[in-house]
This record gives sequence, structure tokens and C-alpha cells, in this order.
Amino acid sequence: MGRSAVAIPEKLFFKIGEVCELAGVQAHVLRYWESEFPTLAPQKNRAGQRVYRKRDVEMALRIKELLYEDQYTIAGAKKRLANDLRSGGKLKIVSPENGEDHEAESGANAVSARTGIKTEMSRAVSEARTAEDRKALRKVATELRELLALLEKEPRKTR
Repeated sequence: MGRSAVAIPEKLFFKIGEVCELAGVQAHVLRYWESEFPTLAPQKNRAGQRVYRKRDVEMALRIKELLYEDQYTIAGAKKRLANDLRSGGKLKIVSPENGEDHEAESGANAVSARTGIKTEMSRAVSEARTAEDRKALRKVATELRELLALLEKEPRKTR
């Protein structure tokens, strides 16, 4: 699994064409990956165009590596990415100035690391909300069943 490091320019945002060029894939492939991998989620600008952050570019490169070099299926790559994220795996990138490898969450990537943390926190909050919602719905369902049981016990009054 030899990782070929790609020099990602020091920019805040990248257009889809720039990401395609860096990753060596066509735009339709990148858009398909967005639909399959929730971790690859570019924002859209006011004009409706996709804008990728450095973290998105790194994720696209990792997905390409898993699919093309490591020969994972889409499902296998999803599982591998999920395991990597759970175990705190970091993506290797190369700084364009000096060509040195460094971890994705260090130095100039602190902003994208904070964004990733915020994303993970918002996911955790939404999952908690979902769990709370499920609990509330179960409670309502139980109460409705109890009311139904009471109604079934009472003799029906005819008019």
C-alpha cells in the first residue's frame, strides 16, 4: 500500500476541477463519491458551485487510494474509512513549499481539523437528538397503547 503523496496547495477552497486534477479523476466520479461517502461533503457557494476544503481534497485522495490502488469495493472502502476515522487515523499530505510529509491535522491544517471536530460534534449531537426522539416516540407509543387498552375495556355506548 504505497501512498503517493500529492502536494495540496495552501488554499482555503478548491473548485471541482482543481480537485479532479489533484486526484486524477473526472468530475462525475468525484460527484459519485460524494453520494457514496458522507465524509466527502463539499459546501456550495452562492452560485451553487461545489467548493472543497483541504479536508475534502484529502478525503478524495484517500478514497481514490482505497478504490484504485488497494482495490477496495465501494462498501469495503466505506468500512475502511469508518474504521480509520474511529481509530483516529490521519491522512498523509505533502506541503507544497518544502515537500515534507506531515499529518493532516498539524500546522496549517488546524482550521480543517477544527472543522472536522465541529462536524463530528454536530453528528454526535444529531445522533443524541435522534436517540432522544426515539425515546420520546416510544413513550408516546406506550401511552397510546395504554389508552387503546382502556378504550377496549370500556363497554361501547350506543346512541
